[in-house]
Order: sequence, then C-alpha cells, then structure tokens
Amino acid sequence: MTDAPRHPLLLDLHGRRVVVVGGGPVAARRTVRLVEDGADVHVVAPALCEDLAELVTGGAVRWHAREYLATDLDGAWLVHTATGVSQVDDAVASDAEAARLWCVRADDAGASSAWTPAVARASDVTVAVGAGGDPRRAARLRSALALLLDTGELPLRRQRPAATGTVTLVGGGPGDPGLITTRGRRALAEADVVVVDRLAPRALLSQLDADVEVIEAGKSPHAHTLTQTQINEVLVERARAGLRVVRLKGGDPFVLGRGGEEVQACLEAGVPVEVVPGVTSAIAVPGAAGIPVTHRGVSRQVTILSAHDRAPDWATLARLDGTLVLLMGVAQLAGHARSLVEHGRDPSTPVAVVERGTLPDQRTTVGTLANIAEQALARGVGNPAVVVVGDVAALADVLGPGPRTH
Repeated sequence: MTDAPRHPLLLDLHGRRVVVVGGGPVAARRTVRLVEDGADVHVVAPALCEDLAELVTGGAVRWHAREYLATDLDGAWLVHTATGVSQVDDAVASDAEAARLWCVRADDAGASSAWTPAVARASDVTVAVGAGGDPRRAARLRSALALLLDTGELPLRRQRPAATGTVTLVGGGPGDPGLITTRGRRALAEADVVVVDRLAPRALLSQLDADVEVIEAGKSPHAHTLTQTQINEVLVERARAGLRVVRLKGGDPFVLGRGGEEVQACLEAGVPVEVVPGVTSAIAVPGAAGIPVTHRGVSRQVTILSAHDRAPDWATLARLDGTLVLLMGVAQLAGHARSLVEHGRDPSTPVAVVERGTLPDQRTTVGTLANIAEQALARGVGNPAVVVVGDVAALADVLGPGPRTH
C-alpha cells in the first residue's frame, strides 16, 4: 500500500482519547507531540523509558502498566503502536481496523492505515510533509521548510480578514538587515501594515508584498514625520480594522525607543500587542567597531544615555565607573565632552564615535574627551552614530575592524 494515494488531513485531537502502545523512545517521541496537540493520551506498556516516565509523573499522560489488551482501544479516536514487537503491533493494527480506528505503525509504514507527517509550524501556520514512507527524507524537508517559515521567506500573510487585529513591536537591530531576529522577520512577513522608523532596517521593506501599507514614522532631531501621539493612534486604528500591524524600529523597542508608550496605548485601547526584542545599537554598534562595552579589568558596568534632549546630571555621570554610551549625541558632542571634564572626568579618557554601525560604510573616530569634538568636526562626523566614553573605547585600535581616524 506504500504507493497508494494518501489523503492528508489535520486532526483536532484536543481532549480526545489517543492510545499509544509501547513504552520506548519511539513511543515517547509520538507521545510528546500528541500531548502538545492537547490529546488525552493513554500509554499501554509494561515499562516506560525515562522520557515517557517523566510525562506520566508530570500528569501529561495516563499509563496502563501492563501488556496490550483489545479493550484498550475502547473510546479511542486514534491509535499509535510502537512496541518493536511485530506480533503485538500486528494485533493492535488488526484490532484498530476492526474498530474502524486509524492506526499509525512505527515499525511498518506500508502496513499502517495512517501516517504522521513531519510538521513545521510558525505562528498559526502548519506545514505537514509526507515523503512516501521515508521519515528521514520527510524530516529533512520539514527542517528546510521550518527555516523558511522562521525567517519569513515564505508567504505568511493571511488572505482572509482577521476578526481581531494585532500590533507587534519589532526591534530591527542596529542597521544591518541581517541582524533582525528571525521572529522579527516572520512578523514582517505576516504584516498588513508596517509603521517604520528612520533608523529601522529599511532594506527589508522591499521584500514586503506590494499591497502592504508602509507608514513613515521616522524621527530626526527637530523633524518628525508623525508625532508619538499620532503613531499611537495609527497603531490602534489599523489594528481595530482587523489588520496585523508591525511597528518596525531600529535597535530594541524598549531601549530609548518609546516602545513602552506604544504598548501602553495599545493595552489601553484593548488591542493585542506583542514585543519582539531587537539587538540594541548601544551594545551592537560599539561591538561592531571592536569595542566591548564591558571588559575584564577595564569596565564592569555600562550606562546608556539619550543625549540629544534635556541636560542630564553630568556630575553623577562623571563619577560613574565603567562605560558611558551616548545615543543621539553627535550634535552636542563638544558640550557633552566639556561637561564631563568640568565635573571631574579625566580629559584623557578615551572616546570613540562609531557612525553607521554595522553598515558597509561604518566608520570609527577615536580620540579623548579633550579632543574628540575637534576630531569629529574635522572628519565631518554625523548621525546616526554612537558615542562611547571610557577606557574600552581605546580597544577600537586593538580589536576594531573598518576605517577610523584619531
């Protein structure tokens, strides 16, 4: 029967009795999946392997500690047999056939009346793979499909309207589109609307379906496409219309990204919201320049500062040990360096300014608090850039790739 046509079908096993005959590792693998699918699993076996015993101890399955009986199939919706003893598996399959139950045999796919495909899942998408009774082949195909699902390479967008829309805040990472998480890529592939920041990995927008709505919400100093209030309103409005909305940000949504305000706005409006963390530029951009923000014997703490708006407490910051990372601080670099020195920081403290971190034209300028403003001005340093203050900045000369100047 291995060459006969097979009818693929997805089953809702939640709360339904499924019998697994056998107590070894193969039976355990089948049982784990059945438990994940919500089945009421009954295992029939004189003894159990360790994995199955843990499931029994945890209350996930019921164990009938004896040899198989035909009455074990009473009330079952599905049967798996994996004893490794042909006579027993034959008996289970025969009893299942007489009771008009689907039976999956682990020992002989050709003698089965049902087969379990290899399954790849992503969000609410399930892909089942059968490969002509060749489970290893099916598993390899499943793994390849799972990777494409995870990375958003397959068309994941719903084609039917959803009853309830959602908002997902996605941290796009420090710039290089390859540094977004696979979960973030998948969210983009599922999106109907993308509300995008100026410093988000915008190269990913070209991979969206043509009918995905892209809304510019970029901010630069003193120039906002949308105010924060307007952004919050857009997220809520589109989600209430039943759309999947992705708020694509640079770095991480919760590191100086106002993600908390957007989550709060969604929750207050009763809109389901999720946060997909991203790689923050405060850590990744120095790292891309060879600057570890902590380093044994040099720095064991790091302070991250939004340096483009109101004056911070420079007296406190100047006294802190470790590394100081300034985001959005290039325009006021001279004043920041001067303030740190005036409040007691050594003028010879190393400083590095990393422009366009992780992108092909990344550039690092290295100096000290005493001269970094002059160095940056001479070189025409501009945003986006991350400023690193502290002894670790000197490691850019030792560990850092890419062009730099002093």
